[in-house]
Amino acid sequence: MSERKHEITKTNLFTSFAEWPPNLRFENQEKNETVILFLRQHLITLVPMVILGVVFIFAPTVLFPLFLKMLSTTIKIPVGYIIVGTFFWYIAAFGMLLAKFLHWFFNIFIVTNERIIDIDFINLLYKDVAEAQLSRVQDISYNQKGIFGTMFNYGNVVIQTAGELPNFSFEIVPKPSEVVDIISDAAKLKAKSEGNGH
Repeated sequence: MSERKHEITKTNLFTSFAEWPPNLRFENQEKNETVILFLRQHLITLVPMVILGVVFIFAPTVLFPLFLKMLSTTIKIPVGYIIVGTFFWYIAAFGMLLAKFLHWFFNIFIVTNERIIDIDFINLLYKDVAEAQLSRVQDISYNQKGIFGTMFNYGNVVIQTAGELPNFSFEIVPKPSEVVDIISDAAKLKAKSEGNGH
């Protein structure tokens, strides 16, 4: 039996690490399948998007007037063009930031008592789903790079599987050492149950 205690983690919109999340369901989940671990990339990956968002919000009020001042000596731009240009600027900025958020939100890794699932969200019309049975897991490792990786406790987890199945790489996930322990314990438990079942 595993010595790890089951810590139930409730999920919310920004959850990037949840162990034994209650009431979490996913597409193609089997009847007796339980989610052990739910992962997204660490919240730190959203920081550049937030900074970019702030720049995009203030650009029309700070950069546009400077740009128009430089042009004012040569070209006279009607006020209507400025209003329409600003409006389209905000629509484009919002669209780009929303696309980045959706990419983070829908790129998820799920570990159940039966399998590992990696869902890569490409765009609204296309996603790539890879999965492997826990019994096929052969080796799990992780690495943390740099000061930020150590400070904010995130890293990459690599799972090697048997045969021609794909190897899984969970990048920039929170608590990588815990992720490795949880998946190792789940794989051992699965192998033990299959051993007893046959």
